[in-house]
Amino acid sequence: MAEFDAIRSTAGARTAEIDAGLRAHMNKVYGTMSVGMLITALAAWAISGLAVSTEPTAYQMGANTYLTDFGAAIYTSGLRWVIMLAPLGFVFGLSAMINKMSAATAQLVFYAFAATMGLSLSSIFLVYTATSITQVFLITSIAFAGLSLYGYTTKKDLSGMGTFLMMGVIGLIVAMVVNIFLQSPAMMYAISMIGVLIFAGLTAYDTQSIKNTYIQMAASGDQEWLGKAAIMGALRLYLDFINMFMFLLQLFGNRN
Repeated sequence: MAEFDAIRSTAGARTAEIDAGLRAHMNKVYGTMSVGMLITALAAWAISGLAVSTEPTAYQMGANTYLTDFGAAIYTSGLRWVIMLAPLGFVFGLSAMINKMSAATAQLVFYAFAATMGLSLSSIFLVYTATSITQVFLITSIAFAGLSLYGYTTKKDLSGMGTFLMMGVIGLIVAMVVNIFLQSPAMMYAISMIGVLIFAGLTAYDTQSIKNTYIQMAASGDQEWLGKAAIMGALRLYLDFINMFMFLLQLFGNRN
């Protein structure tokens, strides 16, 4: 925020132009992210509808819940590992190739990633009730909006949080891998609590970082670069939202 104010104070007559450009940039970031979230939600809901049946099949999941052949293929076969890892591949691929893509292509790749993430997340409808998924999604939306607003408006420099939070993410991943073997409910609870805090912090940090990046590069007038920067910003905030949602769901979701 201090950097933003410093640039505005030396911009003179361009202050209004910078403010208007920043608003348009952030609107594109949030708009792209929101479309991605909608694609993910619709894909997860549609795929779960194809995968689960109330009619008896060879793959019983609960008292009145069965997997269709399609559901068995994506949830119980080796294909499930491809589905789980595919979103990660999209993230690394988009990050590595963004400079070689046009902004329009990058946006299409982001939406393809969002659909793939929906496929990956569709299994939550097997584990949690639809009511609790909706409730946790609303809680996450409110929390995300507040944290992102804080990151956008605060005068405090949050850049120092970045390294600490990324170290936290790495530690979180290590703990999750370890708990695959330990299967400790207490450890899983602690991981979920810490995960919520880390991605809450990243939401505020990433919002301020996206804002500062625009301010630094707006003077160049490179609209193609700014368009790609908006897509990468949307990706960062999308990942913050999804991770916070999943950790909150593990804490508060009602299981089927």
